Amino acid sequence: MPKRKDPSTATPTTTTQDDSDSSSSDVDMLNVDFEWFDPASIDFHGLKLLLRQLLDADSDLFDLSALADLIISQPTLGSTVKVSDDASADTKDTDPYAFLSILNLHAHKEKEVIQQLTRYLVQKCAKIGSLATLPALLQSDAQVGLVLTERLINMPTEIVPPMYAMLLEEIEWAVKDNEPYNFTHYLIISKVYTEIASRLDVETEEPAQKKSKKSKAGASSAETFFFHPEDEVLQEHALGFGHYEYVKPWAEGASDAKRAFQEAGIRPLGSMVLIEAAKFQKAVDAVKAYVG
Repeated sequence: MPKRKDPSTATPTTTTQDDSDSSSSDVDMLNVDFEWFDPASIDFHGLKLLLRQLLDADSDLFDLSALADLIISQPTLGSTVKVSDDASADTKDTDPYAFLSILNLHAHKEKEVIQQLTRYLVQKCAKIGSLATLPALLQSDAQVGLVLTERLINMPTEIVPPMYAMLLEEIEWAVKDNEPYNFTHYLIISKVYTEIASRLDVETEEPAQKKSKKSKAGASSAETFFFHPEDEVLQEHALGFGHYEYVKPWAEGASDAKRAFQEAGIRPLGSMVLIEAAKFQKAVDAVKAYVG
């Protein structure tokens, strides 16, 4: 049974929405209470969906069921975040809207899903100069903690600091109990995106307009944006970080299914951030200050 957590830093999140049918001073207030729980078997399908979202185009390369089971197998480490849509429903029985967990890549190195992930990460960091030391770390006895975290797109960033704060606290307790969580490094995998020209716009423009549009898109394609704003803060404390293309080719026209702006689609990329254990607390504190 999932255990409800009580993060002292977590408070109900309030969002506001303008009422277009009344004056600008009138707003509808919506109070949403988020609750934190230990990962549990009830979360299996929800975790799989969030893992598929996190790993994006390459999610089919991994056994997501085994990965979700592994997260659930260590319920005292990591969190799920839930909210009940029905006042009569028990929140713990709903699907998670967000989660954060950590897996010891060395302790679980014999598991096939971890071998899949390790091979993948070694391949992807080969072209990222600042992560040149990562393959050796993964093939040594170094205790690298793989941080997996994802949330639904409309979840507020304010839920992030409590998840990281609780994770650090739980790791401290686990180490005192001689459990294998005395990490030397933390490796966070995430997603970023770049803007690309929208096919919907290009197909309706004259040839001269097409050329202008493509030039504009090409000029901005190097700029990277973060799905998770906290990732930019974590990078400031990193030993190395970088972005990579997915193995599976991006489906033609898929950017328009994920249009972020009026004149552009988006192209997701994978992201890795490697932080030394000695700097992880400071990185988490910086995330808390940034969100605050």
